[in-house]
Amino acid sequence: MLVLAFDTATPAVTAALHDGASVLAESTVLDARRHGELLVPTIEKVLSEAGASLRDVTAIVAGSGPGPYTGLRVGLMTAQALSTAVGAPAYGICSLDAVAYGSGLTQEFLVATDARRKEVFWARYADLRNRSAGPFVDRPADVPVAGLPVVGAGAGLYPDFLGETEAPPYPYGGFMAALAAERLAAGVALDEPRPIYLRRPDAVVPKPPKKVTA
Repeated sequence: MLVLAFDTATPAVTAALHDGASVLAESTVLDARRHGELLVPTIEKVLSEAGASLRDVTAIVAGSGPGPYTGLRVGLMTAQALSTAVGAPAYGICSLDAVAYGSGLTQEFLVATDARRKEVFWARYADLRNRSAGPFVDRPADVPVAGLPVVGAGAGLYPDFLGETEAPPYPYGGFMAALAAERLAAGVALDEPRPIYLRRPDAVVPKPPKKVTA
């Protein structure tokens, strides 16, 4: 097993390689506006550090969001393109699941990431491996925290509503790869690499111009 995993659903452009036992290499760059420029070099870096090539990869996993439309599309389209090029299957994993897995928490908690527009993407977890509700998108004041720990960068942005955040802030590639490797080894069917969109993209088709009457 050699799992290549990456995520572009947040400002973290992150990738990692996992051999089924441990993370062999991982790299992360924080830049919310350059996902398209940074992802491929980041993938190349982790492959080089691990002494592997794309042809060695047995599974390709991309974070499926939720996240901003443009950044999310970069990761998922790259996964599909690499899958076509090397023949390894491509999968998607909810990006919030990777954050949850990285938390290591064994009790109930929430994960919240920045959804922009003064909102957060969030989900509820029974423990680090099991999502019990979500994902959703809401204003921070409407998230039912109920005294639960909140993991992720979203909590750090709105501490008055979500409390103090717990690590990790982002779905780092190492967590994504380790979670994917664990599920694959257990025979758990992974999702197809399709985006989780919880609202319409910002870009819309312009409406026809209004007629001007005298």
